Amino acid sequence: QVQVVESGGGLVQPGGSLRLSCAASGSIFRIDTMGWYRQAPGKERELVATITPGGTTNYADSVKGRFAISRDNAKNTAYLQMNSLKPEDTAVYYCNAFISTIYMRTNTYWGQGTQVTVSS
Repeated sequence: QVQVVESGGGLVQPGGSLRLSCAASGSIFRIDTMGWYRQAPGKERELVATITPGGTTNYADSVKGRFAISRDNAKNTAYLQMNSLKPEDTAVYYCNAFISTIYMRTNTYWGQGTQVTVSS
């Protein structure tokens, strides 16, 4: 069994910061790309940022220069530092990880999501 759990969401004022964490646990052999996605009410889920095991990152244009993704491979954890937050960043943020288990099965795992609300 593999679990992916996000934490760190909440309510923040425009211009503020939040740091999200995503921890993977269970029968993990290897974690490949990890990523953050978000879904606002009435909209489709969209990519926010991804990071490879070697640290190569990719960002949506809407968050470039404001958000930073990182990971700690030893802890099977990814982070999303969000700065200069805007009301349009309000969404449920989901973590995604491409994981190979010790049983040699590979799959994409999603967390349950964490709410981020940017409002004054």
